[in-house]
Amino acid sequence: MVVSETPTVTAPPLKKKELIDTVVARSGVKKRDAKPVVEAMLAVLGETIADGRELNLAPMGKLKITRMKKTSKAQVITTRLRRNEQAQSDGPEPLAQAAE
Repeated sequence: MVVSETPTVTAPPLKKKELIDTVVARSGVKKRDAKPVVEAMLAVLGETIADGRELNLAPMGKLKITRMKKTSKAQVITTRLRRNEQAQSDGPEPLAQAAE
């Protein structure tokens, strides 16, 4: 059964600084070690989406490009993200333990 819902925005957008801080808090690695990894990961994800490739990254879900359009100032990419019910209901999954 498919239920159409309009999402309710309850928090401001997640920015890179907050993402890095959250990764540091969950993983226990030092910020100086986490920051270049997160930045590299974001670059790879951005390049992959710009190339029109789908992403299938659990627990985030499967991201499919539905439309791409170039404007004079930007590339507009419309996507669809599909998450399975378990990923949505379990909450944040802990990251791997930091290497000792």
